[in-house]
Amino acid sequence: LARKLGVARTTVVARLARLEGNGRIVGYTARLGGDEAGRSVQAFVGITVSPKAGREVVKRLSELPELRQLASVSGEFDYMALLRADTTARLDALLDEIGDIDGVLRTNSSVVLALRVDRQT
Repeated sequence: LARKLGVARTTVVARLARLEGNGRIVGYTARLGGDEAGRSVQAFVGITVSPKAGREVVKRLSELPELRQLASVSGEFDYMALLRADTTARLDALLDEIGDIDGVLRTNSSVVLALRVDRQT
C-alpha cells in the first residue's frame, strides 16, 4: 500500500491505526479472486417457517457453515438466506437439510448464475 501511494510504510501504518482507533475502520476481510471465487455455487433461498418457530430455525440455520447471510424479510418469505457450496450436489444436500429442519414449511431457491455488481467488503 505504501509503495502504491508513494509514502513511507510508517505513514500508512500510523494512518491505519488512527482510522481503526476512531472507528472508521472496524475490520478487515479477505475476498477470493480469480479461479477460487468461481469454484463455488451460490443460491438465494427464501424460507417460510411456521409461527413461533423462527428462533429455532435461525439457530439451526446458523450451524450451517455454507450459510453466508440470513435476513428476516417482508413479503412472501420469512427469511432470505445466501448459501455458498462447493458443488451443486452439496447445494442440493443443503437444501434438503434446510427443508428437514423442524418449523420450515417451504423453501424457494434461486441459483446465482452471474454476479453483476458486488459492493460487499
